[in-house]
Amino acid sequence: NQMKRLSILLMIAIGAFAQTAPPAPAKKAATAPAKSAAPAKEEPAPERPPGLYWIINTSMGTITAQLYEKEAPGTVANFVALTKGTKAAKDKSGAMTKRPYYTNLTFHRVIAGFMIQTGDAQTGDGSGDCGFTIKDEIVPTLKYDKPGVLGVARLPQRNTGACQFFITDAASPSLNGDYTIFGQVVDGQDVVGKIAHVAKDSSDKPRTPVKLISATIKRYGPPPAAPAAPAKKAATPAKK
Repeated sequence: NQMKRLSILLMIAIGAFAQTAPPAPAKKAATAPAKSAAPAKEEPAPERPPGLYWIINTSMGTITAQLYEKEAPGTVANFVALTKGTKAAKDKSGAMTKRPYYTNLTFHRVIAGFMIQTGDAQTGDGSGDCGFTIKDEIVPTLKYDKPGVLGVARLPQRNTGACQFFITDAASPSLNGDYTIFGQVVDGQDVVGKIAHVAKDSSDKPRTPVKLISATIKRYGPPPAAPAAPAKKAATPAKK
């Protein structure tokens, strides 16, 4: 009996030791552990010189232009207001409405080696009436001397521009002094070239429509300082 009791006690002790012993370390894998996946990085917005930019999304790509708000302030203010929908212009029905104007328009005139033109929301062929006109702002130092120059389209008469504009596909010195320049393409000139070279009809209109889908305004850096107000003259005392 005593031997049997000792055997039972010995088995209980072995069982207790087995439950409290730490587990054996896991064997290392033969290959190095995989690195944890790095979080996806967002593409940073391109850094540009301070200024006001017009981002034009077309069915063939995006065109970005810097606007000459200092040289042509009235013209730039007009196109910014139309883009944002804060200025009324005629729609297809002829009604003056405020809406983001440069939405789903057609490039109605394209000439390779010259320019591409759009901005007619009423008829889509360049003959539309925007419902208002703006004054020309001809700046002698601004020239049509390179591709990517933004100009205001107008009738043969002066001061008849409004909402149509064009972008040059090449230097076009014949336009100097006649059509307001209000910006310069800084990214997407290849898109301008692609649009300029599409197949077109006898009226220079693309056979397959090329669309101006949408446009936005973006400023880089601080806005330009407002001109200082002229100092008021001190009132002189009235003579007795």
